[in-house]
Order: sequence, then C-alpha cells, then structure tokens
Amino acid sequence: MSDPATGRPTAVVTGASSGIGAATARMLAGHGFRVVCAARRAERVEALAAEIDGVAVRCDVSDADDVAALASAAGGRVAVLVNNAGGALGLEPVADADVAHWRAMYESNVVGTLQVTKALLPALEATGDGVVVTVGSTAGLATYEGGAGYTAAKHAAHVLSETLRLELVGRPVRVTLVAPGMVHTEEFSLTRFDGDRERADAVYAGVPGPLRAEDVAEAIVWMATRPAHVNVDLLVIKPRAQAAQHRVHRVTD
Repeated sequence: MSDPATGRPTAVVTGASSGIGAATARMLAGHGFRVVCAARRAERVEALAAEIDGVAVRCDVSDADDVAALASAAGGRVAVLVNNAGGALGLEPVADADVAHWRAMYESNVVGTLQVTKALLPALEATGDGVVVTVGSTAGLATYEGGAGYTAAKHAAHVLSETLRLELVGRPVRVTLVAPGMVHTEEFSLTRFDGDRERADAVYAGVPGPLRAEDVAEAIVWMATRPAHVNVDLLVIKPRAQAAQHRVHRVTD
C-alpha cells in the first residue's frame, strides 16, 4: 500500500485549502500518510503540503483535466481518498432560486465527487484495501426551508456513495460516508452568504460548542483506518446542541 518513493501510504484529500479538508490532511499526515492536498487555491495547498511534507495539486474537481492531473500526481496506488470538495451557496427559497448557484453546488458536490472517485478507483483497488470517504452532510439526510439547492446536492452525493458501495461489493475498496451537522469553520457560511460576515456569524450565534473542523477530521481518519474487514457505511456527527437540522439549542443573553 505504500508509495515506493516515500514508504508511506498515499491519501488524497480534495478541498484541502481550509476547514475540514485542511484538518483532515494534517491528521492523515500525522498518521503516517503521504497526503496529496488538492484545492483550487494553489497558494494555500502549497503552504499546507510544505507544512505536512505532502504534495500540492491545484485542482478544480469539476474540471476533467484538473482531475486527470490529480490522479497522475497521486500515483498508481492510493490507500485513502477523502472527497471533501463542495460547499453551499445561498439560502433562497425555491421560488427565488439562483440557478447558477444550484449548478455550481451540483458540480462541486456531485460531479466533482464522481470525477475524482472515478479517476482514482484503479489506484484505490491497486492497494488491495482502498478506502473512499465522502464528506456529506446532515443536509443529505433531511430538508429545510431555503436549503433546497444544497440539500439536493448532498442527497445526490449520499446516493452516489451508496450506489458505488453496491457496485464495488466483492472488490477491495471500502466506500464510506460521513455526514456532519453544524460545523463552525472559517469559510463555509461566509462563502454561502457571499462574504456577508453578519449573516455568516448569525448561523452559529448562541450555539454552545458547534463542531470544529478537527472533530470531523478525527472521525474521517478513524473511518479510514479501520481494519480491512470493517466498513463504516455512514457516520452522522453533530454537536450536542443540534438535535436535528431544524432544532438547535441557542443560548441568549
């Protein structure tokens, strides 16, 4: 399973420039992996790769040529693939939907996950025990007002993972899915609200102890390092304050 040049097994993490992706790359490196860090922002992944002795690849997962370059950089044997690239845009009701936002969310969360997984499957099989971890969301398990574009994309990503598991049964690749709830990262909500800091901060206002990127990264690494006979189909991880997508405890002054 190890890379012949480094003696370390290879892990690929998409969306590694910040948040859950960056935290996962660091933890995988700490567990002895050679980590290929992929994201659109080259400067960020280059800094991360230098920090963890990994490999940086500028990659837009919705671009087929970028994905082919990522597969080439990863090499012929990949032990772990973490499909983390994605994100949410907007919070409008369906009647006011921004179609460009919907397309962008589908491209990053679904088509990007498909393209990267398809490109790396031969390398995952070549190890004799490859693991695919797709970062979904509790939005892939429920719905909420204003979230149709994001929940549709995450539902699709979940179904992609479930279908792939059926199709690969009997082959040496485990297909797993982690579904985080409310995670307070530095950019997720800020991106969703087009840089509106006030709206982004309001998402987490009064929530005692939302998840951190490191909480989800720890779950991902745990899933990816189970014994070969163990497949974690779905791991839902939420903060204690979040009972459901629409039921969150908030502390008010």
